[in-house]
Amino acid sequence: MSASTLSGLIAASAERLKQAGVAFGHGTLNAFDEAVWLVLWRLGLPLDTDLDEVAEQTVTPEQQVVCAALIEERIATRKPAAYLTQEAWLQGVSFYIDERAIVPRSLIAEVLADGTIDAWLSDQTKQVLDLCTGNGSLAVLAALAWPEVHVTGADISDDALAVAAINVARHELQERVKLEHSDGLSALQGPFDLILCNPPYVCQASMDALPAEYRAEPALALAGGTDGMDFVRQLFKDAPSRMSEQAILVLEIGNEIEHFMAAFPELEVAWLDTSSGNEEVLLITREALLSL
Repeated sequence: MSASTLSGLIAASAERLKQAGVAFGHGTLNAFDEAVWLVLWRLGLPLDTDLDEVAEQTVTPEQQVVCAALIEERIATRKPAAYLTQEAWLQGVSFYIDERAIVPRSLIAEVLADGTIDAWLSDQTKQVLDLCTGNGSLAVLAALAWPEVHVTGADISDDALAVAAINVARHELQERVKLEHSDGLSALQGPFDLILCNPPYVCQASMDALPAEYRAEPALALAGGTDGMDFVRQLFKDAPSRMSEQAILVLEIGNEIEHFMAAFPELEVAWLDTSSGNEEVLLITREALLSL
């Protein structure tokens, strides 16, 4: 297939990525989808372009060159594509991103979008905390999902908070989303009716085995200690005093369920269904946390 057509250029780019053995997981899961993203972005075409309609569109030699250069940059640097395009998408919402913050991909976004946790909330849910907010994506999505709430996005990283400020302004939510510097909950008073948290939870063995694309992200946002539960242990100690009586905590732990269960064997939790199964995001009541 000739690279002189859009479909041919995408196919050639996908094959190059596949041959180079790059790792995915920062917005795409395979070489073809990543090639589509990078080629469309480089050519200034909408990312939701119907490929069937433009498959035979002619691509000039100059366009082939700039697209090939971007693909080679992706391979040489091993940076996630989102850092190259400075844009990431979560639940159909666009966010600015750069190397100062982790690429947004939290499964908590799914339970916000599909209403999974709405039954646990009430008209008294007014104050929401997005702890470890990173680029602010979950804080923004929470504010968009519930127009009546006020959201605090907190992070220990001033760099990440600077990126989050860009996204809060981008979505014109400055009146309802405020950003705070805090090491865990230490600088936050509450009380919060809902806490969302996608913490650093990657265990040391997994950190040591991460592909280069993940090592390109701030380690502070990933590394959770020997068993991945260092941040979570402190969170569970501190959270009840920052939660209203009927408050809930929604926590992402990724692939660390075995370590989570070993650390908190008696804790009563509700596991939430996501596209990655029902062992990566959980919901905990304040009452359950008080039992620890």
